Amino acid sequence: MTFSLCAGFSSARRVAAVAGAIVVALSSQTWAQAEGGVSIDPNVFNMYLESRTQKPADQASPQEVAAVRDELTDIYLLSELPRAEELKDSPRIQAQLELQSRAMLAQAVAADFLADNQATEEEMQALYAEEAGRAPAAEFKARHILVETQGEATAVIAELDGGASFEELARTKSTGPSGPSGGDLGWFSPESMVPEFSQAVMSLANGEYTEAPVQTQFGWHVILREDSREAAAPPYDSVRDALKQQVESQKFQAYLLSLRESPAE
Repeated sequence: MTFSLCAGFSSARRVAAVAGAIVVALSSQTWAQAEGGVSIDPNVFNMYLESRTQKPADQASPQEVAAVRDELTDIYLLSELPRAEELKDSPRIQAQLELQSRAMLAQAVAADFLADNQATEEEMQALYAEEAGRAPAAEFKARHILVETQGEATAVIAELDGGASFEELARTKSTGPSGPSGGDLGWFSPESMVPEFSQAVMSLANGEYTEAPVQTQFGWHVILREDSREAAAPPYDSVRDALKQQVESQKFQAYLLSLRESPAE
């Protein structure tokens, strides 16, 4: 059974990760005094260092520290030129600065909201039960032979009616990627296949193959349903993290919707 979790949460999760990064204060001011007489705030230096190395500032190597110092020196030197002051008044630059500022504040607010609205065990259990209730009741094991035309599929069915091996016909006639393995598709849930294919499989009994070719967007199929079983929900602990993300995503989306409907005056 497949749970449809985490669909809308990846961006909010990244927000929390970025806004929750630890800024490690430097005990020495040596790194803050860059070349060319440029003074760099240690907090700015640490934040940039962490963003470039993707690890805490105190874990950076001397080479990484030196590279970041050079990069920030160049940034400061260029941004403090008289020309930079002139360009800062450009409407486009003003818009970019405004957008960056608002994006950072939005990230901080989102992280703060998520920290104060974490998923409870009761909420995760409720979502688990809801998702389990939506899951398909059965899974199927099947093989198929995929060909380009209806006539080819009809000829395959005639050979099967005459006692030919389904697996051997799949190996010699199927154009699908499962052909070399005898058309084996393994176990699957109905929603994982295109509707025409799933409907055909569900209409068969175990051990039966389709009496007429089945057309899908991929071509013409002859399908053998080998087995079926009840679909079992994945263990709660195996999807707990995904459930947590889904619950928190729902809370955050509801919060955003409330802001849109009742914007602050």
